[in-house]
Amino acid sequence: MIDKTVASVAEAVADIHDGATVMIGGFGTAGMPAALIDALIAQGARDLTIVNNNAGNGDTGLAALLKAGRVRKIVCSFPRQVDSWVFDELYRSGRIELELVPQGNLAERIRAAGAGIGAFYTPTGYGTQLAEGKETRRIGGRDYVLEYPIHADFALVKALRGDRWGNLVYRMTARNFGPIMATAAKCAIAQVDEVVALGALDPEAIVTPGIFVRRVVQVARCAPTGATEAGPPPAGARRQERAA
Repeated sequence: MIDKTVASVAEAVADIHDGATVMIGGFGTAGMPAALIDALIAQGARDLTIVNNNAGNGDTGLAALLKAGRVRKIVCSFPRQVDSWVFDELYRSGRIELELVPQGNLAERIRAAGAGIGAFYTPTGYGTQLAEGKETRRIGGRDYVLEYPIHADFALVKALRGDRWGNLVYRMTARNFGPIMATAAKCAIAQVDEVVALGALDPEAIVTPGIFVRRVVQVARCAPTGATEAGPPPAGARRQERAA
């Protein structure tokens, strides 16, 4: 019987190794798998390369992972915002490496990895510092830059519901980068609000098929930051379906 569910977030991230490339879903805090990040901090893996849309907010989640000194390099589109003081301090002091990627290019480089595309040309970034040292080509009278896929060892994503096969559905903007990151990683780990019975998900609503997911862990919405255990909600509890 195929059953990809695991009992705790600690178990879910136990084999993330030093030096791994880890994709983390989330658009800011929308769809960020906070419990998995907290478990990764507790697990202790370091010298990580993180692929994310930004470089953390405030002092929690991804920012807490950076603050713990576990990240060697971050690949993102928006490293700085009003509450990015953790990244700012690390970058200014030379303690973290940054690869800046325009958001459309970031999404396409991740998608290309999952789709088996070797490289692609894009006009975004041509003529800027982001294109320095990269192959360029003129196609149809327009200039393009050659970009390569971003592959990962692990992907940490958050979904609304999943089943034991790993099929996932998402909640509104919490969906963001999760589906393409799951396809681009050797091991995709999904934090879900609810694990439902096999067959309970409408096949037409499934965004990430279970073939791309290695592990599923249920984390109750009310779980406090830093929780390492996951379990079902109290019987009869009604879930508030909002993107967190």
